Amino acid sequence: MNRFLYTIILYLATPLILLYLAYRALKSSDYRGRIGERFGFKKIRPTKPVILVHSVSVGETIAATPLINQLISNYPNHHILVTTSTPTGSATVNKNFGDRVLHCYLPIDLPGAVKRFIDEVNPEVCIIMETELWPNLVDQLHKRNIPTLLANARMSEKSATGYQKKAAPLMREMLSKLTQVSAQFTSDGERFCRLGLAEDKLEISGSIKFELNISEDLLAKQQHLKQQWAENRPVWVAGSTHPVENEQILQCHKTLLAEFPDLLLVIAPRHPERFNDVAKLCQQQDFTFVRRSEGIAPQANTQIVLGDTMGELLLMFGIADISYVGGSLIARGGHNPLEPAALGKPVLTGQSVYNFSDISERLVQANAMRQVSSADELANVISSLLRDSTSRAEMGNNAKQLVNANQGTLQRLMAWVEQQIN
Repeated sequence: MNRFLYTIILYLATPLILLYLAYRALKSSDYRGRIGERFGFKKIRPTKPVILVHSVSVGETIAATPLINQLISNYPNHHILVTTSTPTGSATVNKNFGDRVLHCYLPIDLPGAVKRFIDEVNPEVCIIMETELWPNLVDQLHKRNIPTLLANARMSEKSATGYQKKAAPLMREMLSKLTQVSAQFTSDGERFCRLGLAEDKLEISGSIKFELNISEDLLAKQQHLKQQWAENRPVWVAGSTHPVENEQILQCHKTLLAEFPDLLLVIAPRHPERFNDVAKLCQQQDFTFVRRSEGIAPQANTQIVLGDTMGELLLMFGIADISYVGGSLIARGGHNPLEPAALGKPVLTGQSVYNFSDISERLVQANAMRQVSSADELANVISSLLRDSTSRAEMGNNAKQLVNANQGTLQRLMAWVEQQIN
């Protein structure tokens, strides 16, 4: 597939996209009144030069937070415009940065929509997080000689194979128009080069996700939450869980309660639309539970806290004795295991971690993370760790040391920005 064919397909799909957006607008206020942004009709009217950062959703926005904060600090005479593609990403931008940045949705990758957006914004540089490459966006940036960096770039073997089979010419064209790709690890960089990236455009910068800022304020909030929720109880936190996986986590917890009746599970589904589904599962299985959004602290007989709020996963991981990172007992490729690792927590995942394969491999090699194949195996490993405080502490210390040893990516990304702007 080349860009011409890609654009034709996208035009043909536009009526379906409009129907989908209209449907979501009826169901959710997060979509209502913002459809125009999806087609480049947002009036931003910047009064200063713009640095554009695109972080598609929650995970990418959280990862980009140290970079965005540094851009705000270093470039007070610029607007920092952060774009996302999802309502949860938008909510994270508003919560983390407020009016310190400009924000809107990135338009759908139609030539007209993208042109309107770039005409309105006219960024001095553009930073795209991870793998969120859009052919017409990249083309417009290239035509205007706007330096474009693919930052914190990752490319799994599965994704690389898919691009090679279905869209090799399209990928090769996009990569040729980028100014630089700052890949997380050597393996990511090799896959980008295999897809057509020139070697002189590649830098191995490490993962910005190692640049987690665990503030004293956050540590104090975690300590307070631990005292409120489970001062004298063991806690395991299952974060970023998905359908089917949620059922597995609850099955695991039921098994564990037979051995550890005072064990508290904090389960935080990945997507807000699943909060009520997980609440129904808890009811159907006769768990005693409370919802975080209700502001009610768990009592001694509470078995589960449903983490049904946004932007609090790092806070909740802070009260864990053991952490589980979701999207990994099912074939979703896993989510970021560095958040609990940076807090010094033992990390558990399933086998599906291709989204974070290099990071996961390093954590496993450092005896900071263990992988399991089923809910039963997860229960066995948690049981073993709950009975062995020495192993828990060792895994947690190893995790924190690995995170600290791999920092420095932010400095390298900021050096690129400084080179382009100066």
